[in-house]
Amino acid sequence: MNPTATSPPPAPSAPAQGRSAQYDAFHAARARTNLVASLYAQAMGEDYPVEVAASSSCDWPLLGLLTARLRMHPGQVLVDAGCGAGGIGLWLARALAVRLTAFDFSPVAAAQATARRAHFLGPAADRAVFHVGELENTDLPDGCAHGIVCVDALGGAADRGAALRELGRVLAPGGRLVVTRALRQGAEPAWHEQVAAAGLTQEHLDERPGEPAMWERLYRLWIAHTDQLRRELGQAPAENMLHEAHRMLPKVRGRRAVLLTLRRLPSAPAGEGAADRMAAPDRHPGDRPASSKETPQ
Repeated sequence: MNPTATSPPPAPSAPAQGRSAQYDAFHAARARTNLVASLYAQAMGEDYPVEVAASSSCDWPLLGLLTARLRMHPGQVLVDAGCGAGGIGLWLARALAVRLTAFDFSPVAAAQATARRAHFLGPAADRAVFHVGELENTDLPDGCAHGIVCVDALGGAADRGAALRELGRVLAPGGRLVVTRALRQGAEPAWHEQVAAAGLTQEHLDERPGEPAMWERLYRLWIAHTDQLRRELGQAPAENMLHEAHRMLPKVRGRRAVLLTLRRLPSAPAGEGAADRMAAPDRHPGDRPASSKETPQ
């Protein structure tokens, strides 16, 4: 289920507890059955990362891109913003030997993620901490993160500009925020002003050409398994999934999915100051600056 990426942002005045109810119900229901994971696996095929078991578009190609774009060093701090049940952040924490701080506005998801720490990190499980928080209010200190990932979550923020500013505040100088976004094919991206307002610059924009077709396959599978979803997940979680599938299925073929890498530039030249300051990004022909019209919203 991917309501944060495909549903309209919730009203800013809606209480967080009320807005999390749908997500709480979904995560609790998914934990009782293998059906949802099985349908994701069928939709993604060999690209499905079984261990991660994310309720998002996270596949093996995306995990590879996240690893490459973050450019983190062992022992640094990674934040997983809108972490769900935690699989993406925990996988990256293990792969990159970094510390993980993650949050989701679903208390059920945060509790499930906490319970998965030992599986990924073994005796080093305390390297990962999960808490309840929102994209616009992370409750994290200024500049505490060397890297941030936000997979299929920013689209559900009540105020996307405020969410980007908050994540930018949390990001240390030299750190990178890697975020998935989607827009209509041919549409003019409108988020470059939000990126600039957050004090960030664009480093990379990666296309994800297979993502829309994955959602199309998944939504068709949900619809084909309507009765089983209702039986194994319960009426409310199943109906939320089916509503999403019927609403989004006609739109996915016109969808453009991207991975946006944003960076807070170092406050001093590389090699000066704190030991955890990152090196300057490599530039390659064709890379676009922050003001490029290719910058997603």
